[in-house]
Amino acid sequence: SAGTGKTYTLAALVTRYVAEGRARLDDMLLITFSRAASQELRERVRDQLLRAAEALEDPSRADDELLRLLVTGSVDELEARRLRLRDALAGFDAATIATTHQFCQLVLRSLGVAGDTDAGVTLVESLDDLVGEIVDDLYLQRFGDDKDTPELTLAQALELAHQVVGNPRTRLTPTDPPAESTAGLRRAFADAVVRELERRKRLLGVLGFDDLLSRLATALEAPDSPARARMRQRWSIVMVDEFQDTDPVQWEVIERAFVGQVTLVLIGDPKQA
Repeated sequence: SAGTGKTYTLAALVTRYVAEGRARLDDMLLITFSRAASQELRERVRDQLLRAAEALEDPSRADDELLRLLVTGSVDELEARRLRLRDALAGFDAATIATTHQFCQLVLRSLGVAGDTDAGVTLVESLDDLVGEIVDDLYLQRFGDDKDTPELTLAQALELAHQVVGNPRTRLTPTDPPAESTAGLRRAFADAVVRELERRKRLLGVLGFDDLLSRLATALEAPDSPARARMRQRWSIVMVDEFQDTDPVQWEVIERAFVGQVTLVLIGDPKQA
């Protein structure tokens, strides 16, 4: 739950894994869902590693349960822990602590299918403005000459467009409505938005972050895909912070790549889901 130290717990797990030789820092992947959260997590992990290293040099500084655990052991064990932590701190800048989209970019680039490395393609953080332009244009084309009030308002059309663009797995029901029914108008408009968005992205040479997720999910689809093998070889421990914010495509990527194959730690708050 909120305020119960979930991020602290994750940082403590990383520190213990490193100190006890369970894994090196660069064997671990830490994922969260915003740049601000990613930066906070990076700072928390570094601070926890530093505090543990200092406690192993001076056990009187072990002022919490984790540190007291780590300073307990033989002289050789304690020295090995101290050296592992110092090595982790020395190479900390290379730690993979990233947002979901940064993680997708990293993997896709390593596989040679990263959108942001395609010639002439620009990765944009938000497609909202482009979607808004498309809705305005399509709405005017479809309803501009109607004398009566359209069954689909402009506000409803914009909301619908953001739903289908924001979650590629969105399924509109009924699946095969009469063309002139309200449901039929909604489905036809949503389909037109998706088609036009793809056309304009190609024309403008842009990709959205969700395109990266979809590309990676596709690359991971086959059980024997090179992407699955590459990711499992790269990271033996994967931790996902703020897991309640995971959407279906993000979970698809995590599940295909890691479930049942590596140590997977999911930390979240169902009350905030």
